Amino acid sequence: MSVPDQKSMLKPFDSDIAQRALQLARETLAIEGDAIRALHARLANDDSVGRAVNLLLANKGRVVVSGIGKSGHIGRKIAATLASTGTPAMFVHPAEAAHGDLGMVTAEDAFIAISYSGESTELLAIVPILKRMGAALISMTGNPNSRLAQLADVHLDVSVAKEACPLNLAPTASTTVTLALGDALAVALLDLRGFKEEDFARSHPGGALGRRLLTHVRDVMRSGAAIPTVKADARLPDALMEITQKGMGMTAIVDDANRPIGVFTDGDLRRLIEKVQDFGAVVIRDVMHANPRRINADRLAVDAVAIMEEFRINQMLVVDADDKLVGALHIHDLTRAKVI
Repeated sequence: MSVPDQKSMLKPFDSDIAQRALQLARETLAIEGDAIRALHARLANDDSVGRAVNLLLANKGRVVVSGIGKSGHIGRKIAATLASTGTPAMFVHPAEAAHGDLGMVTAEDAFIAISYSGESTELLAIVPILKRMGAALISMTGNPNSRLAQLADVHLDVSVAKEACPLNLAPTASTTVTLALGDALAVALLDLRGFKEEDFARSHPGGALGRRLLTHVRDVMRSGAAIPTVKADARLPDALMEITQKGMGMTAIVDDANRPIGVFTDGDLRRLIEKVQDFGAVVIRDVMHANPRRINADRLAVDAVAIMEEFRINQMLVVDADDKLVGALHIHDLTRAKVI
């Protein structure tokens, strides 16, 4: 039985459909862009964001975000963004909160309730309990006159002129505006808390930035017996044996105090072959590169990458505060550690 060609199974390209799709995509982006611009203009005469940020900065507990339906999905993203930028936060589903999860919320927490109508039954069922508990309440709704808006300590208006949905039903522009305002809160809090790149890395240890900012040279260098080293009076064959056994394509040359005074690499050997007849007579100090590039073990691994790229080298020696050799670093070590 023959297998049909996948390409032959595809429907013919319909230019009318493509043109209509492009038109709708552009209209959607235009409507959502206009909604964000309208919010931007509205905030010029509205101190609600400032009051919300002040409340969140003064908050001693966590930020608990809640919403149902599409608002819930947006709430999860807002909570995740806050948590990753220095504001401890979590998402609680309002229906689950009404059946026990409200026990996660304390009087020291701030609660952000998201509902475009401002009349979500699930949220309104738990708000009175939150108020009696003493938790601060911030609402994000499209209706300042809604019950949720009226009960909140701070109300954030996320109303839009219309949804991008042609039926003006599916939450599209409104969820975009809510998400954008949530990002604005997170960025304001990040800045006012003095949150730095290093702090971001600590909350993202598994990401590329985390590896770049948390990985030190000592974490990836080769140490102990894995470091290729010879003394200055060693003969070239001994240095070549060290290069071969340690597999770094080089060896360090150290003095009696174990301070690096030179380096000899595979490339140096290739160039030497053309000039020397008797390798056994060559003393390594006479053919080494003096004053080799080195880096302190406490430096960030990305600093080692920068030095290697600047000087176009693949290996580098690692020293301690007394300039004593404590490690060796190959570009492959940095690649394996995903620093590069």
